[in-house]
Amino acid sequence: MNLPYLDPSLLAPPTTQTPIFHVSRVSKTYETASGTTLALTGIDLDIPPGSFVSIVGASGCGKSTLLKILAGLEDATEGVVLREGRELDGPSRDVSIGFQEHVLFPWLTIEQNVMLPTEIYGMPAEASRQRVQELLRMSGLADFARRKPAELSGGMKMRAALCRALSTDPRVLLLDEPFGALDALTREELSLELLRMWEKARKTALLITHDIDEAVLLSDTVVVMSPRPGRIVEIIPIDLPRPRNEETAALPRFTQLTQHIRKLIFSPRKEAA
Repeated sequence: MNLPYLDPSLLAPPTTQTPIFHVSRVSKTYETASGTTLALTGIDLDIPPGSFVSIVGASGCGKSTLLKILAGLEDATEGVVLREGRELDGPSRDVSIGFQEHVLFPWLTIEQNVMLPTEIYGMPAEASRQRVQELLRMSGLADFARRKPAELSGGMKMRAALCRALSTDPRVLLLDEPFGALDALTREELSLELLRMWEKARKTALLITHDIDEAVLLSDTVVVMSPRPGRIVEIIPIDLPRPRNEETAALPRFTQLTQHIRKLIFSPRKEAA
């Protein structure tokens, strides 16, 4: 289904670069006590380097399963997954993951929590400390570097978790509903902060989200998935100009895109009713 009024001149030009991820005919089944569950079927997707891609769909459609496969945490049952042209064979330091729970260690300071991945990977201490301090400054947490997580609000903890995900300077950032547990205002604030940080660093980013407005605001491309078994219904280029901010959501084109995505997600439910 083609979107009306899509101006091709606003889209990113075609690239011949090797995709960060190439997913071909991927399916995933789980064996459970009650039988076999087909979580994903026939997934085809390319994620270009430096792009921001969001995946949206109903709960249980396999969005998080796909992210775990790309992270190397789970294997596909069928199909091929390539990372930069090579078969994916497990987790990588170049790929960082952010989950819905911040999972900060309560006995460490915020700075120590953010530094932790660099220590695990044995990265140079002084360069890592400088990078962490810059991340904390960018996220507004510099004055809280020596505080413990219990002293911070929920939104500040998620900022710290995002800083930690970026502390190793990964090439790829995989985010699984990172702001899902926050109130609407805090979520919007952090979405804008993520947008600002991404536009500065231009990491390849993949976001799993239930928030359609968030997906359209942040992304170059939105992937819409069907209810289980998850398959790709449509891949939608987001032809909104960058840089973006809170005013972007007031554009008529923004509303048109979000309404189109909502129809794709909710129409199958109406048909099944």
